[in-house]
Amino acid sequence: MRSLFWFGSVVASLLAGSIGTAADPPRPDSTPVPVLVADPAQVMLDGPQARLRLLVNAQSPNAALEDATLTLQFRSENPTIAQVDASGVILAVSDGETAVIAEREYSASQSRVRATVRVPVTVRHSKQERQFHFGNDILPIFGRHGCAGAGCHGKAEGQNGFKLSVFGFDPAADYAALLKESRGRRLLPSAPERSLLLTKASGQVPHGGGARIPADSESYRTLRDWIAAGTPFGSADAPTLRTLTLEPGERVMRFHARQALRVMATDSTGRKIDVTHQARFQSNNDAVAVVSADGTIQTQAVPGDAVMMAAFLNEVAWIRVIVPRPGAVPESAFRPAVNFIDPLVDARLRRLNLAPSGPVDDATFLRRLSLDLIGLPPTPDEVRQFLADPSPQKRNRKIESLLNRPEFADLWAMRLADLLRVDRAALGHARAYAYHRWIRDSVRQNLPLDALARAILTAEGPLGEPGPTHFYKVVTKPGERASSLMQVLLGMRVGCAECHHHPFDRWGQDDYHGLAAFFAPVTTANLGDVEAVLVQGAATAKHPRTGAAIDPTALGGTPNPVPAMTDPRPILADWVTSPTNPYFARNWANRVWAHLLGRGLVEPVDDHRATNPPTNPELLAALERYLIDSKFDLRAMVRVIVQSRTYQTGTEPTDSNARDEQNYSRALLKRLEAEVLADTLSRVLEVEERYPGMPAGTRAVQVWDSKVASDFLKLFGRPTRTGVCTCERVTEPTVAQVLHLLNSPRLQERLSHPQGSVSRLVRQHSEDAALADALMLQFLARLPTETERAAIVGHLRRASTTTGTTSGKSSRQQAAEDIAWGLVNTLEFVLNH
Repeated sequence: MRSLFWFGSVVASLLAGSIGTAADPPRPDSTPVPVLVADPAQVMLDGPQARLRLLVNAQSPNAALEDATLTLQFRSENPTIAQVDASGVILAVSDGETAVIAEREYSASQSRVRATVRVPVTVRHSKQERQFHFGNDILPIFGRHGCAGAGCHGKAEGQNGFKLSVFGFDPAADYAALLKESRGRRLLPSAPERSLLLTKASGQVPHGGGARIPADSESYRTLRDWIAAGTPFGSADAPTLRTLTLEPGERVMRFHARQALRVMATDSTGRKIDVTHQARFQSNNDAVAVVSADGTIQTQAVPGDAVMMAAFLNEVAWIRVIVPRPGAVPESAFRPAVNFIDPLVDARLRRLNLAPSGPVDDATFLRRLSLDLIGLPPTPDEVRQFLADPSPQKRNRKIESLLNRPEFADLWAMRLADLLRVDRAALGHARAYAYHRWIRDSVRQNLPLDALARAILTAEGPLGEPGPTHFYKVVTKPGERASSLMQVLLGMRVGCAECHHHPFDRWGQDDYHGLAAFFAPVTTANLGDVEAVLVQGAATAKHPRTGAAIDPTALGGTPNPVPAMTDPRPILADWVTSPTNPYFARNWANRVWAHLLGRGLVEPVDDHRATNPPTNPELLAALERYLIDSKFDLRAMVRVIVQSRTYQTGTEPTDSNARDEQNYSRALLKRLEAEVLADTLSRVLEVEERYPGMPAGTRAVQVWDSKVASDFLKLFGRPTRTGVCTCERVTEPTVAQVLHLLNSPRLQERLSHPQGSVSRLVRQHSEDAALADALMLQFLARLPTETERAAIVGHLRRASTTTGTTSGKSSRQQAAEDIAWGLVNTLEFVLNH
């Protein structure tokens, strides 16, 4: 009998109910002692060195189920049959039956009471000869200890002459590297402990990666025994891994709590095997909860949720951990809902015991909305009119007004141009302009997002005219076209599957090259004097390892063979844009939400996968349905989000939500995009910024050429459009940005410009209080508080007692410039809040 993994198989019967109760029931006047519940209630260990991690929960009356595994004392009734360690891992020793006892003392009134649970254990086939399999038994060790990672021997060139496939995706190549390269000196079956593989990995001889596999570890013993057995590759018909499960399921945990995890693999024969000690663990939100290398979750003092991922071979599994804040939130903290978004946000906040912040005031709402929708702050006149309007519908009217302004198309075309790679370096000036013009016209005409996607996916014809064909000139390789468009249109990163299996998802090389086959016949060629995108040749790709031909295949779909000279892309476009596609609408709903709320429900927004689920699945599903029902209308999606109470919540934290960054209990501060900040400065200073090669009056968001020289845009994170990852746009603040706003000579020139806003306001307002109001409205789009007004007026009056400045300006003019300079350097100016 062959084993799937080195330690044999484990059959765990997950029976309902508990085997055990408190040893001594507490007296009626004492504190209730929790009942210990074992998972599983009975254990069967089948095969040599079989193992299972026992999980034990503590169930108290009127309290949530909590993990007790790491707080218990374990012992085996018969260690000659099965042993158990301090973390609850049961190990097979010899055939027979025994039991494992888990117990703990609790305080009950004035006495100590011991809670106990007894778990029957059966061991069989423990003395069978072990049948090693390289792919199932050895490769997981390299993955677990980082040897096959991209930072070590798994990187493209390997490390110090030794190369492994990333995460063991190519067992045959790894086997050959170990046995045949370097004259086979890495393995020494006649003296296994002297094998270079073991002496380096254990740190007995110098190793650049340090001691990765200690000599007293199970991984070391497995490698040693495999080498001693003659380094077999294993039978071709050995059981293979089918699915992976992370146990227990979703958990609600307190601050600073721990939870033991168990990873169960199911093989092709249906057997379940504990692979916890060979799995790789990762948390997607270390601020809420971290997970150790041995599979122990530790929550932090931050409310929210985190996903714990376990990876083994080429499979992944995950669970969600929810960490509520201690203490309930009164129902009065929740304001009435505006649309379907708010109840779904509130439901998550109630579960986490988070109170939402209060509503944003009118002036802040107007500035936030204007920057988000058109990339410009409101003018002072717009602010005054909005504040004076008593209508309860004024916010909705303003939303409609901004959605229909041409600046909306400018801003959102810029965002799409970043994703669709309007790159002048690859296209040239004329073609880059034509490509950008098509994108902007599509937004201006409110082309549905599915129609936009279809146009890009199926584009062909002459280059140079406005249209999406230019994408195929910028991105020239079939695989890169496929992975780029899947990342933009579906929010899925499949590019790493070109060379190896995706480390955190189910996509492999077959999936990547199946997508690439859709674009294999697409090329650019000259037709007379015109260059065009054409379809010619066969729609097929070659597997890089096996050399097998791969027909066009959508993710998770079946192959679509098509005749030569036939364009297969309409098949892909049908699948991508279908309302039943599980990724397209979800991706765009998430992207729009992220632009407006400052954080995606899935984050990063272009990394949708099973192991990176949304923080609020119900909300994302509702937004997805709304986008489909609205026929993929971008403006409708924007409208429904900004109308919600959630969008119109203030940034001021409450006592409960100060540490919440992912559940939208309060508005997040957002650094203005480089182009938006540049245009905001131009508007408030009333001195235009000129961009080389662009007509006078061109705003930064209208600059279609991402290579236009601009120190300001470069400094504040404008993307180069050399890739489709949203990470290209840098929004993190830097010291250089701060120093620029503090010391830029160009900014000072614009502040003191005789035709600029500061000079104009000084001329218009002879009263200091009026000038204070005008400056605040001009730069921060709101009126000053009484304290702020008094401070500004005081500075202006102190300046009026001086006779002038060395530059010839009036002291009042200089004081006004100082105030404007100070306002530009506030967080309130550079952030959308």
